[in-house]
Amino acid sequence: MALMAAHGEITPMPTAAVFADTQAEPESVMRWLSLLEGFIAAAKYPFPVLRVTGGNLTDESLKIRERRDGAGGHTRNLIPAFVMQKDGSKGLMGRSCTSDFKVRPLTKFLRKLAGVKHGQKTVGAVQWIGISLDEAHRMKPSRERWVEHRWPLIDLGMKRYDCLRWMEKMGYPKPPRSACIYCPFHSDAEWRRLKDEEPDEFAKAAQFERDLQAASLKNVKLKGVPFLHSSCVPIGTVDLSTDIERGQGEMFGNDCTGLCGV
Repeated sequence: MALMAAHGEITPMPTAAVFADTQAEPESVMRWLSLLEGFIAAAKYPFPVLRVTGGNLTDESLKIRERRDGAGGHTRNLIPAFVMQKDGSKGLMGRSCTSDFKVRPLTKFLRKLAGVKHGQKTVGAVQWIGISLDEAHRMKPSRERWVEHRWPLIDLGMKRYDCLRWMEKMGYPKPPRSACIYCPFHSDAEWRRLKDEEPDEFAKAAQFERDLQAASLKNVKLKGVPFLHSSCVPIGTVDLSTDIERGQGEMFGNDCTGLCGV
């Protein structure tokens, strides 16, 4: 979407492209972001590619917060990890990673960029979201009255395959999928890809899971053990060799606001 805008194929020309960095993306995504900055700068109609962040998602997920009454500590439920309860039942942790580390940083920056006043109820900014037609179920209106959402790729009837074909036709390399390395909404196919193509990042995800489990022992509010995979076994031991999906991939589409990679 950003490159099509840079080539004048999506109008009007945007003021900027903005990436919300959770500081938990794989290196392939960050390398691609640097490439994107260069590609757009070299295009005929350049606009800046900017980065914002709401902090380090990994550090915030593992931080132990002591209660004021001294009755133990707790961690914030930032990612939707699966939980194995003591009675053998499975649950799902609440999450605020998208709202705290994607939506809020983007909204705060957009307000400043557009010069929107507090309390303003008229549209002061149009935010493009780069989801394709095969992800149309992720379209959601803005919660802020002063922001209007637009989905240019959907307006053009472009599916993911069409986006990749456009990239190839224009001579650009295939972009990686943007998502935190340890996102529990990964499908088995994505876990498989990460393990096969980016083993160092997969190892980081496995280490994060162990660290999250260690932190959970100090979390008086959590009554089970968190895992990254719906099977509730360590991600490093999950059998990812099969092409049969276990339904985990559908959760992303049903629950995500569509802002990862923005």
